[in-house]
Amino acid sequence: MDVLITALLIVVLFALLGSGVWIGLGLAGVAWIGMELFSSRPAGDAMAVTIWGTASSWTLTALPLFVWMGEILFRTRLSDDMFRGLAPWLERVPGRLLHTNIIGCTIFAAVSGSSAATCATIGKMTLPELKARGYPEDMTIGTLAGAGTLGLLIPPSIIMIVYGVTANVSIAQLFIAGVIPGILLAALFSGYIVVWALLHPDLIPAATETTTFAGKLYASRHLIPVVLLIGLVLGSIYVGVATATEAAAFGVVGSLAISAAQGSLSRATFAASIMGATRLYCMIALILAGAAFLTLAMGYIGLPRHLAEWIGGLRLAPFALIVALMLFYVVLGCFLDGISMVVLTMGVILPSVEAAGIDLLWFGIFIVLVVEMAQITPPVGFNLFVLQGMTRRQITWIARAALPMFCLMIVAVLLIWLFPQLVTALPQQMKMG
Repeated sequence: MDVLITALLIVVLFALLGSGVWIGLGLAGVAWIGMELFSSRPAGDAMAVTIWGTASSWTLTALPLFVWMGEILFRTRLSDDMFRGLAPWLERVPGRLLHTNIIGCTIFAAVSGSSAATCATIGKMTLPELKARGYPEDMTIGTLAGAGTLGLLIPPSIIMIVYGVTANVSIAQLFIAGVIPGILLAALFSGYIVVWALLHPDLIPAATETTTFAGKLYASRHLIPVVLLIGLVLGSIYVGVATATEAAAFGVVGSLAISAAQGSLSRATFAASIMGATRLYCMIALILAGAAFLTLAMGYIGLPRHLAEWIGGLRLAPFALIVALMLFYVVLGCFLDGISMVVLTMGVILPSVEAAGIDLLWFGIFIVLVVEMAQITPPVGFNLFVLQGMTRRQITWIARAALPMFCLMIVAVLLIWLFPQLVTALPQQMKMG
């Protein structure tokens, strides 16, 4: 019965999205149909309560602020300065400026804690610059889709907080455990760009000049505003002066100050940045609201719980259990956002995980990795939605461009399985210290 319900809802969702209905409304429509047909709860009442609760969540305040920060920076010389500062250092690296997506997302991930904010903010700066310089669009968008997911893995991370609370695991330990896997995944993405560039040298624009070491250091002066802004946002979080939301506000103030110092802040650019941020966040917020209602509907129908109970009842060996759970969460990610996936399934999954002797700290990082995969799998891949709104490309085209990044995340899961010290080494050292 569960299989039939799942198949029906998939068909309805694809039909709605294919007909051109807005994504957020499509998700809400599927949830409405699911609740009306397979649940006793009144759908209208549930939708009103859920959408209001999602829209009024204080924890989401950081997201529009970071999006606004990206819009302000997009209208300054900062993105151009970032490229001018990084270009000399990357001119001998295969793929050259394609690596700015990975570097930018890795750094910003340590600021935002959100996949959507990381993807949107860095994309606003890098996509126009890379397009103007003649880099292939499928590589620029595909690498951005993958690298944007680092916002979940590199601390601070909202998903880690949710998992830590539900699994009774130290959130501080989870944050520390995410550092090495985050750097590993970024290195895998950059490694892929290097290999791809060596295989397709004709698709990468040629380096216009060769810079001496002294020249590279001199060009790095263009990075000073970026470094100062990152220091302001990151420093305020890690020193304990500000929460993520307050740090996002500092980021907006800092980006306005940089814009004013560069002479690019005017009444017109200020208004344009607010309107750009409002449009992008309204799109994200509508998708969030639809996803939240779909999550509630799935919970009432009981699909996540039934699937999780079925996997738990198989009594699999540890590695087989991990593979089954990876497939389970990737499929679940076609319907639910990351936080909902964790909340709805942990209570049922954790007893099986503990019985298999799997470390819950390690399992937390595994969960974050598979939730990252779900961010770039259609039809409810959140990074795909964000990039679709920014580029006007079809979601299937973006998913295809991001497919190599998805495969590299599977490689990352295998690596942390084979070498669990990648996850556990830093937390153990901190304990000993």
